[in-house]
Amino acid sequence: MFEITIKKSFAAAHQLLDIGGKCEELHGHNFTVEVSAGGEKLNDEGLLLDFRQLKKWTNELLEELDHKYLNDLPFFKDMNPSSENIARFMFERLSEKTKTLHTPITRVTVWESEDARVSYSL
Repeated sequence: MFEITIKKSFAAAHQLLDIGGKCEELHGHNFTVEVSAGGEKLNDEGLLLDFRQLKKWTNELLEELDHKYLNDLPFFKDMNPSSENIARFMFERLSEKTKTLHTPITRVTVWESEDARVSYSL
C-alpha cells in the first residue's frame, strides 16, 4: 500500500473542562498536524494523490481552526476540544473530500507540543 503524508501547523486556544489541573484554564498551542492518505493504486500520472491537493484541503480546514478559541466552534459544542477530538474532527472532514477518489484518509496526527501527540485512524 502507498501512503502520502503532509505536515501543517496552526495556533489555537482552548480549555479542557472537567479534567482537573492547569489545562482547565484558557491556554493555547502551536499545533502541528500530519495528514496521511493511502491506497493500493496510483493514478495515470503515477501519483496516489497529488500532495498539492491534500495540502489545499488541509489548509482550507485549518482556516476554520487557526487563531480560534476552539471551545466556541460548533463541532466542539458538546465535547472538549482535546487533541484527540481535533484529530477526529480533521479526519472526518478530510475524509469527505477523498470519498470519491478511492484514496482514503488513513490517519491524522495532532501534535500539541514537540513531545505529545495523538493519532486518529479507522
